Amino acid sequence: MATSCTQRPALQTNSSEQNRFMEKLVAKIFSFYDEHSLIDVTFKVSNPTALIPAHRLILAAASPYFENLFHGDQGNNPVLEINDIDSETFERLISFCYTGQTLITVNNVGVMLKAANVLQLDEVITNCVDYIMAHIDEYTLWGAHTLERETQCQLLQQKIIEYAQRNFMEIRRRDEFLNFDVEKMQRILESDNLNITREEVAFDAIKRWFNYDVPARQEQLPLLIACLRLTQFDADFLLAHIQSLPGCEMLALKAITWISKPEARTKINLRFTEPRRVEAVSLIREPEAQPKINMQIKGPSEVEAFSLIREPEAQPKINMRFTEPREVCAANCGEKTLLAVCSWKNPKLLKYNKAADKWQEYASRATGYRGYRTILKDNNILFIGGKKGYNALNIVKSWNIRNKTWQSLPSMNQARWHPCVVEVDDNIYAIGGFDGKYALSSVERYTTSDGWKFMRNLIVGRQDASAVGLNGKIYIIGGRSDRQALKSVECYNPGSNTWTSCADITEYHHLPAVAAHKGHIYVVGDCHCSRVVERYDPQRNTWSMICSLNTGGGFMASVSLDNKLWAIGGTTAGKTLVSVYDEENDRWGQKFSIPETDIFSCFVVPVALLTSK
Repeated sequence: MATSCTQRPALQTNSSEQNRFMEKLVAKIFSFYDEHSLIDVTFKVSNPTALIPAHRLILAAASPYFENLFHGDQGNNPVLEINDIDSETFERLISFCYTGQTLITVNNVGVMLKAANVLQLDEVITNCVDYIMAHIDEYTLWGAHTLERETQCQLLQQKIIEYAQRNFMEIRRRDEFLNFDVEKMQRILESDNLNITREEVAFDAIKRWFNYDVPARQEQLPLLIACLRLTQFDADFLLAHIQSLPGCEMLALKAITWISKPEARTKINLRFTEPRRVEAVSLIREPEAQPKINMQIKGPSEVEAFSLIREPEAQPKINMRFTEPREVCAANCGEKTLLAVCSWKNPKLLKYNKAADKWQEYASRATGYRGYRTILKDNNILFIGGKKGYNALNIVKSWNIRNKTWQSLPSMNQARWHPCVVEVDDNIYAIGGFDGKYALSSVERYTTSDGWKFMRNLIVGRQDASAVGLNGKIYIIGGRSDRQALKSVECYNPGSNTWTSCADITEYHHLPAVAAHKGHIYVVGDCHCSRVVERYDPQRNTWSMICSLNTGGGFMASVSLDNKLWAIGGTTAGKTLVSVYDEENDRWGQKFSIPETDIFSCFVVPVALLTSK
């Protein structure tokens, strides 16, 4: 029993005298270790064989592994064998027990974590995990994922989950994502902090993961679909995409009922455990046909499903696991605004404050070249192609809107300035452009897995055109060939990798602003003096004129925001205008002018993206 003079004193962290005493004590202890003085235990370690001396008291204080070892049957032996840790790593960790420091590198962090896990050195485990996550690009996410499975390290698992949630927009495209186990997928997808721009992103990621190994993952699919915020989809989406998935029929039906019948909601959880197939479309749209429907379910679930539709007063109360938008997605999917890219060589980005109807500078970043085209990809603006002097460039740079940082992406196969750039089905296309001598007909597609690959050429090579995606297809409009201005329009079908000719546009447009809006394509002015606005109906393959702009020439952009068509740019009386189309009265209204003359592109982005730190 400790006497009063040896009882542990209350520590006074601000005491300089005590700090000096502790520093002196630690230094003396380490000198004993360094000089092999007062050693009372020696470890025999293999690979290669080495004898490593130490002090029992120090090791037992540093790690419960050593404390238990020394209290065990063999603990009093002067020499103890360690067989599952190599001698270099073991010596580093023994040194850590004395100094609290050890060298961690990309090459040794894996073995250090495994050994620290065995020796129960929590501080080393934390240091290793922090190092891995700080060097994830060099160590690779797949390496971290493999190490987590080998060590069963809970801290590393949690950090990987958090990393995947923060970077989900990028992670979902990587090959290692396809090998995540269902438990990891669930933890990622169910989080309110999943960083996605819309719920459809999570659904598409699940489909990609599922299609990688359908037979093995068919039973697991409903577990992941249940992690979605199904009530954020509309009934058409649920019927077309969720109801058709194996095992997900009742999830879709419950979500539709939750959306359409608020009185059916409750906190009581209905448990559906048997697999079944329900003809949800017929149940909802053709009540008179219900008795003929074959529902492959058993027991009470059959009664519950029929009651949902046929007997509102008898409906069992519906519980949905997630009924609110994710916190991050709610911010992303909330109020939207405009972010305009102005000027060529030193692009300035201006954000639009809708409440004040004013434009403010968001950032200014130099590129050192011009003639590029831009596209919004997730939370990044991609600068594709361009020219320096009269030399075409094949470079691709990505500028992160949130962090305001540059990153280089794989270069295109073909150098081109003023190409058309479009994203369709998560793929990026660079189309046509000018190589310094000729208008190009070549087309490239970029995917994270394959990089840039050539696709089917345009029917007519062209530069200074504009393109837009609509209904899964790409439409390229106007521009000019080597010899003439073009009014021709071509449509690309990614599924068949083919271009077909569409109806010609009425007037020639040079670098026009284009936008998809309410199922139509709008061509708005051009960089010269045209004020003409034309609208294309893809169902009828026809063009029609609408009210012309009130602006003169100048580079312009056009977007669909708040269910309205916007035209940003074009100069009149020394002002660069922002116009909004009034469809009912076929006229353009004016907003606050933008304080730049050359508007090369404009994007619709979440307000939260421009205000986050």
